Amino acid sequence: MHIQIVLFDGFDPLDVVTPFEVLHAGAVASGGAFDVELVSAEGPREVVGGTGGLALRATAALDPARADIVVVPGASGPVGDPGGTPDEGAAEATIPVLLGRIEGRPATSHHLGLDLLEATGARPVRARVVDDGDLVTGAGVTSGLDLGLHLLEREVGPQIAHAVEELFAYERRGTVWRAQGPAPAVF
Repeated sequence: MHIQIVLFDGFDPLDVVTPFEVLHAGAVASGGAFDVELVSAEGPREVVGGTGGLALRATAALDPARADIVVVPGASGPVGDPGGTPDEGAAEATIPVLLGRIEGRPATSHHLGLDLLEATGARPVRARVVDDGDLVTGAGVTSGLDLGLHLLEREVGPQIAHAVEELFAYERRGTVWRAQGPAPAVF
């Protein structure tokens, strides 16, 4: 299995590093059942995040046809270069990957981005992780731990996910939301 985590100018560093570390640890714990790489729409390059100028290196080009899972992180501040000018190549090449898969579907985001999520045509859900089959979304920042652990459990099993959870001395929070079972009558 191959997992790509997408970098774009203005990405939120925790939204990238947290799932990367969880998934990488899971790859090691599973004896290499999958690999994880950082990618950008433009291919290998230094990509500047939206927090304090932290840069990470994309080692390959985004290729959804090659990836079994594509993780698209949230943004931290304006999406664009550190000078505040939008990097149209990065943002416009990355965002359609997400928008093409999200319209009409349940998804989550950081609570400050739920209105924007709804504006894209998605059905916002207030949950840390929402699993809608081939679209799994996280609520941002620390939910990247829960997102990564959920993907490990779903893809390689609960024993691997539990081992990584213990390694990171972390207990998952909340229930992963799925469109299964009856909807609540009230609330």
